[in-house]
Amino acid sequence: MATTVTTKGQVTIPKEVRDLLGITPGTSVTFEMEADGRVVLRKADTTGRNPTPPSRFARLRGSATAGLTTDEIMALTRGDD
Repeated sequence: MATTVTTKGQVTIPKEVRDLLGITPGTSVTFEMEADGRVVLRKADTTGRNPTPPSRFARLRGSATAGLTTDEIMALTRGDD
């Protein structure tokens, strides 16, 4: 993913990355320099502050259960009886 730096040194973080990290307007981020020269973008630690709630997808991560088959789920989705 490429983005352009503005004359003020600003960049737009791609939506895919914002969604992955749970970055919303007002969220603090940090840039960390790695020993090999890479720069890593991280969501800033918000301990002690009002943390940004996890995205609706992050809250669901790992919550699936093995109770229904794919066909049964599709039948429920379609409203089949």
